[in-house]
Amino acid sequence: MNKAPADLKTPVASLLLGLAAGDAPGVPWEFRPRGSFHGEGMSGYGTHNHPPGTWPDDTSLTLCLADSLSRGFSPEDIAQNFIRWRDEAAFTARGAVFDIGISTAKAISCLKSGAAPEQAGCAGVNENGNGSLMRIAPLVFYLNGKPDEERFHLTKTVSAITRDHPWSAAACFIYLEYLRKPASGTDKSAAYTELRRDFQEGSPRISRDTLDKFSRILRTDISALPESDIKSGGFVIDTQEAALWRFLTAENCRTAVLKAVNLGDDTDTAAAVTGALAGLAYGVEGIPPDWLDALAAAGDIRRLAGAMAGTLAA
Repeated sequence: MNKAPADLKTPVASLLLGLAAGDAPGVPWEFRPRGSFHGEGMSGYGTHNHPPGTWPDDTSLTLCLADSLSRGFSPEDIAQNFIRWRDEAAFTARGAVFDIGISTAKAISCLKSGAAPEQAGCAGVNENGNGSLMRIAPLVFYLNGKPDEERFHLTKTVSAITRDHPWSAAACFIYLEYLRKPASGTDKSAAYTELRRDFQEGSPRISRDTLDKFSRILRTDISALPESDIKSGGFVIDTQEAALWRFLTAENCRTAVLKAVNLGDDTDTAAAVTGALAGLAYGVEGIPPDWLDALAAAGDIRRLAGAMAGTLAA
């Protein structure tokens, strides 16, 4: 196994680099249907015509959140980072913004017009894309040690900046509740068993009707389903199901990410959410070194991870 530099041996670095290293291999294949291609690694061009290692909005908005959390928790500050990303190409791989989602763009326009962050997100049932799930992962470190009620409130607040609907809030919360377990060293299969047990009696924060939407994750074993039953579009619950399925049925980071990419359709977001899980579980040493070598702005991600890790340790 390859040795990682000391500055990368933190859970924050593992998660952020895992997410970006998952995001980038999906970029060339986005919107391509399953079975029409075969991604094998860190390739480039294709759908968005960018060089290998280029990551899009999923990683950019994740870095916006991580950067803000390095200064503490402030929805206003997170919102300003989102505006800087869209308008100034801050937190981008190569100095350009591409692949911005419709609902995310609407929410950022509302923020720039003066809307409060908690009220800017799209609230319609048909606007439950994966735009908040794809960027929520760094929040897991800020939630450490906080009670259930506060964890849910903070998660809902961050989700609502672009997606203010109970389904999106619940998806983000369930995802973070799972991430908390490998972050503390729990094996991924045991963590999944614990997650289902945690929600066995429901949740005081999430309505029964909303929890019913997550029955394939919480009431059955998502990893037991065949690939043909796993959807790979942009709906938030589909993305969450697919990420857990890929992660739980793969033996390493490379396999998990490529299974995500090759499901087709929303390939970059699917692989980014999966990559965050795999990065945290396997560490930076588990991310293919050739992927890290090709990853755009990897030094910027490392520095940001260091800043956030330093704040958490203070």
